[in-house]
Amino acid sequence: MFRTLVKTDALSVGDQTVAVRYFELRTMRGTRRYSAEILLAPGDRIILDDDSVSNLEARTNVLVPATLYSRTLPTKPTAA
Repeated sequence: MFRTLVKTDALSVGDQTVAVRYFELRTMRGTRRYSAEILLAPGDRIILDDDSVSNLEARTNVLVPATLYSRTLPTKPTAA
């Protein structure tokens, strides 16, 4: 099975820009599936999949800011 690049996009979150690539895949049954590859940093990717590109775009617009924000939170609680 081969993926076909359908669309590229860039999301701006604060001062950071995140690259997104959308792919189409034909399944063994002949249906279409779509995936989004979100490049947060070199070697740091998130892959989403869905039945349509519009659903992927909506999920990406919510997931990317939340992911970037969660990575800025402290990992250990600070002592008071």
